[in-house]
Amino acid sequence: MEDDPNRIYRLDGITHIIGSIHEESYQCITSMRMQHGMFLDDRIIPYLQIVGLTHLARLNDRWFRLDEPLVSAFIERWWPETHTFYMSFGKCTITLQDVVYYFCLSIDGQYVSGCLTDFEQFIDGGQPGCDWFQELCGVLPPAYYIDKFTVKCTWMQETFSHLAHDTDEEIVRRYVRAYTMMLLSTQLFDDKFDTRMHIQWLSYVARLEDIGGYSWGSAALSWLYQCLCRVANKNVVKLAGPLQLLRSWILCHV
Repeated sequence: MEDDPNRIYRLDGITHIIGSIHEESYQCITSMRMQHGMFLDDRIIPYLQIVGLTHLARLNDRWFRLDEPLVSAFIERWWPETHTFYMSFGKCTITLQDVVYYFCLSIDGQYVSGCLTDFEQFIDGGQPGCDWFQELCGVLPPAYYIDKFTVKCTWMQETFSHLAHDTDEEIVRRYVRAYTMMLLSTQLFDDKFDTRMHIQWLSYVARLEDIGGYSWGSAALSWLYQCLCRVANKNVVKLAGPLQLLRSWILCHV
């Protein structure tokens, strides 16, 4: 089939969203704005300070509304091949400096990576993911809350929403692991499966003292770039990723 001369195509042959902005069926990008409902107990804050996620946890306590028409206007000007917004006043993009400024995340340290389907090879002792989940979090979700390597976020919220006053330090650490996994899943790396949490984060929260040694800022920026590239496709209408970062950056540049 020949290309439509009235459309704008990306280098990979996919129709760019700007090629359909004059169509009657065009709609604004919709976003996934999910904050997890786990209470931020004062006893876990020292751990979050160690791992460098305190500011992100504070942001999670506040709901925000994404200006979807404004974001849609910016996405129309996003060019995936260069990861750049082409504006009337010139080119601009979100940088690592912006991630540090808005999220206070580290951009130094070990890289965050790993395939979602083979993450178990990074688990100590080669244990199955579910066994390690029970060992690190102290409880295993019922089977109907599990789908392959994901767990329902609602179960996580209900199970770890309250930390009793008389719990020992090991219980607190389990709560910190659960809170951190939910924080990473819903604030930095949320995707189209926004109602589920992937247990790949087990390999990162197993040793809480080591989490701060990862470059979470560069991983979050990379994921935001990927999400913007996906939604630049005219057939994609859901925008995921670290949306608070995107919103803050846009509001400072409009």
